[in-house]
Amino acid sequence: MTRKPQHPGLDGRSRDKDGEIRHKNGNTRVDTLRETYGDSFAPGVRGDMHLDTLLERTGAKSLSELVKNKGE
Repeated sequence: MTRKPQHPGLDGRSRDKDGEIRHKNGNTRVDTLRETYGDSFAPGVRGDMHLDTLLERTGAKSLSELVKNKGE
């Protein structure tokens, strides 16, 4: 049985016991993020790149910032 997220606006993330939203780990691979954000996420970047490396190369401070600025 698959658990549905309690708060659907959290992109599949949940909250820690203290109520803070869990953040993606820096070693999360881009191909894993494409499963959530679609095949057009980070075009021109290999799927085996880690999130930390992608953030460093793009200058974004977080995954949320990267996704938010994607359309700009």
